[in-house]
Amino acid sequence: MRPALHYSTELGEDLRGNRISHGSVRALEFWMVISETFDGQNRIDSIARHALRFLIFDHAWRILGGGMAQTGRISTVSPSIAQRIGALDWVSAAKSLSERGYAVTGSILRRAECDSLVALYSDACQFRSHIIMERYRFGIGDYKYFANPLPELVTELRSAAYPHLAEVANHWAGALGETARQYPRDHEAFLKTCHKAGQAKPTPLMLHYEAGGFNCLHQDLYGEVSFPLQMVFLLGQQGRDWEGGELVLVEQQPRAQSKAQVVVADCGQAIIFTTRYRPVKGSRGYYRVNLRHGVSRVHRGTRYTLGVIFHDAK
Repeated sequence: MRPALHYSTELGEDLRGNRISHGSVRALEFWMVISETFDGQNRIDSIARHALRFLIFDHAWRILGGGMAQTGRISTVSPSIAQRIGALDWVSAAKSLSERGYAVTGSILRRAECDSLVALYSDACQFRSHIIMERYRFGIGDYKYFANPLPELVTELRSAAYPHLAEVANHWAGALGETARQYPRDHEAFLKTCHKAGQAKPTPLMLHYEAGGFNCLHQDLYGEVSFPLQMVFLLGQQGRDWEGGELVLVEQQPRAQSKAQVVVADCGQAIIFTTRYRPVKGSRGYYRVNLRHGVSRVHRGTRYTLGVIFHDAK
């Protein structure tokens, strides 16, 4: 079913300014006049009136669709990455992070954006490093670190999410008594701290697994400076593009056995999780719980994800 098009004089001017054909605009204007002339006037049979509206609108839609494809200047209005991330329920996310060490967001990336990131994987110019996991006994699969300048979409995701996560990070630092460690609200300011410590290589990466692939438990630490939270975006749909391949989180609690958690998400969603450790409240105050993450074995298909790490590497 086609979405309703609310036509106005401003829309007509916008269409003309974008070089859509004069006939397309006139078709829409005629449809508008028909609507105003016959709405509520009972001058023609109701069924005929609706049929006439549909035929005119259908024709206009087809013409406009072709015009948009040719000019590339008019598109469906979509919230920006910053707006989508700003609209997330960050209160619930912070609560989940503190209670479980992870949070699953609502949908952030559109399917076309996920596909565009996957398409970059074959472009060697986009990346500074390519790691084959088997060579280092990291698992089975491969991943690539993006080179500077990062793709615009990756930069937007990193910059927009960071301020919200910095609030959580500062709360965690305070709970652990690390009052001297306060993370700035601006990601560029935090990167300057990384660069002063000799960590200037970008860390966002793409990860790729085929059937049989997996990733051993690990932590993404690249120097003395680190940010306590990171994100992974699912660029496909489990059950459609692959089977298995869940994110696995293992917490090592003091004087207790380790606790494993399996986390799933849908295409375009992000999983936010602890990079190294998080505070957990005990009978004598807060203590550190160490966390490592990995990926379970992929049973079928191909799994692509985007990893967003907020600190840079040496």
